Amino acid sequence: MRRQRKAKIVATLGPASTDIAVIRELFEAGADVFRLNFSHGTHEDHRARYDAVRKIEAETGRPIAILADLQGPKLRIGTFAAGKVAVRAGDVFVLDSDPTPGDGTRVYLPHPELFAAAQPGQSLLIDDGKVRLSIEAVTTGTITTRVVNNGTLSDRKGVNVPDAVIPIPALTEKDRKDLDFALSLGADWIGLSFVQRPSDIVEAREIVGTRAGILSKIEKPAALQQLEEIVRVSDSVMVARGDLGVELPPERVPGVQKRILRVCRQLGKPVVIATQMLESMIDSPVPTRAEASDVASAIYEGADAVMLSAESANGRYPVPAVSMMNRIVTEVERDPLYRNLLDAQHETPLNTRQDAICAALREVTQIIGAVATVTYTSSGATALRAARERPCAPIVSITPNLEIARRLAIAWGVHSTVSPDVQSVDEMVEAATRAAVAEGYAVPGDQITIAAGMPFGQGGTTNLLRVAEVGASAVATAPAAREAALA
Repeated sequence: MRRQRKAKIVATLGPASTDIAVIRELFEAGADVFRLNFSHGTHEDHRARYDAVRKIEAETGRPIAILADLQGPKLRIGTFAAGKVAVRAGDVFVLDSDPTPGDGTRVYLPHPELFAAAQPGQSLLIDDGKVRLSIEAVTTGTITTRVVNNGTLSDRKGVNVPDAVIPIPALTEKDRKDLDFALSLGADWIGLSFVQRPSDIVEAREIVGTRAGILSKIEKPAALQQLEEIVRVSDSVMVARGDLGVELPPERVPGVQKRILRVCRQLGKPVVIATQMLESMIDSPVPTRAEASDVASAIYEGADAVMLSAESANGRYPVPAVSMMNRIVTEVERDPLYRNLLDAQHETPLNTRQDAICAALREVTQIIGAVATVTYTSSGATALRAARERPCAPIVSITPNLEIARRLAIAWGVHSTVSPDVQSVDEMVEAATRAAVAEGYAVPGDQITIAAGMPFGQGGTTNLLRVAEVGASAVATAPAAREAALA
């Protein structure tokens, strides 16, 4: 199951994609990572989908990543006596700590932390920004606002506060239960919502440890104030443009997306672009031209992965949506301009041994025309540093750890394989050439480049660069070696 592209596809599973036959079709159409959205569904729903993915993984012999996406805190207003009320621009509207159902002048706000964070001059956005309120005064238990635009308020609609850091943890009690469940299943990535500061990731890390990677979702403007610090302590990042687009003016979102991509690329952290990428395919068998351009733009900008949400979870065309995204990504990567843009965006290597080796790996691969770059990795670090360099040749990652192989399925250009650990350089070269042949990247006479760390089996020790020619013996032993690794 070799992909003919380097950027990856994340597909969300849901009611439209619960059946194993549909999930198998999604994988065959191009999904590399499957997302379990814990904002919806029961634990048993997620367990069934997880088990289906693992069964497909066993059938195909390809490591597949599973992302467990936590809901995060949800701030909501209370209820109205009439169910909903109309408000007009210029009206005074109060949010208070009185649980009595609201009317056209006030409503209950069951979040005392908002009263502590709110200040005059800030905005409150209700129902994904459909109604904007400007805060005029804050007292104990009361926020007095002025309505900015005509609209309708109804029961339990969401509240966004774009101008403040809300003093609440990123993990709710529900999130903690969902996190424990996801880790017990064996999820490869944990999606952390409502990230505002680096300490949110540190808090989650204390629970997750090394059992999964942490993918921080950038959906709050507050996160942009400490973006580099957040990216440094994360394992991966998602540009969650839905919530981000509510709290930021729409015209700012494209620039913010580029900024996040640039920081992630510089620090070598995989970045996923998400939300509304092929939104019209929830109900239509084809996307709009603007949506196709949106996906293409993310790939031209160097994103590691692009994501489908409702399109694959509860849309009418989940498999065509993945197939369309696969076709768009493949077409972009065939464009000579794509390579030119990647090279133009190339970041200066960091002042580390690992980056020095992987930067040289990129140059050597290009100069000698190597057909593949093979990375030996026990922690995934070597493969991720190689992916940061965006080499011309595919990256065949070899690891003895199936969990690491799965986790790397989200990274640009990385084709994950599992193989027993090696004990010497000669064994390493032999296993690398076999893997390149077995996975369909090389034939006898081709050259490959190899990066690894010595002593073997220790994470974070990338210090070896080797060029090897594929011999005839690699062809003879490749099938048997691949079967043994998969077993």
